Amino acid sequence: MSQKVAVYRKEHFNAAHRLHNPAWDESTNRQVFGKCNNPHYHGHNYELIVKISGVPEPQTGYVMDMKILSELIQREVIEKFDHRNLNEDCKEFEQLNPTAENIAIVIYNLLRPHIESSLDVQIRLYETERNFVEYPIH
Repeated sequence: MSQKVAVYRKEHFNAAHRLHNPAWDESTNRQVFGKCNNPHYHGHNYELIVKISGVPEPQTGYVMDMKILSELIQREVIEKFDHRNLNEDCKEFEQLNPTAENIAIVIYNLLRPHIESSLDVQIRLYETERNFVEYPIH
């Protein structure tokens, strides 16, 4: 029987972005990305759920201290992305189209080095109430 437990921390941030491939002409960009290719950008109220899975530590009973996880998300994600234009303000997206998929991967890569290697990390990012992505897929 596995003693693994998953804990979740939910946060949110607001950010603008434009989906655009500079290798394509404007017509192709409009055709592929539609309204998301607006040259004046558009925004989302992103909901972020970080899932940490592992065996609870015997002395504390925690998989991970949620206060530490919250502080980590604030420092590594929220302070960088909240109320920002992802395309223009964030070095992580200088050469990367800020799709929900890519944002989730970036968030994972920002958090993973700070979380004990024995723990599994998964990112769920809601771009809208109905559209969300998960990374990695377990």
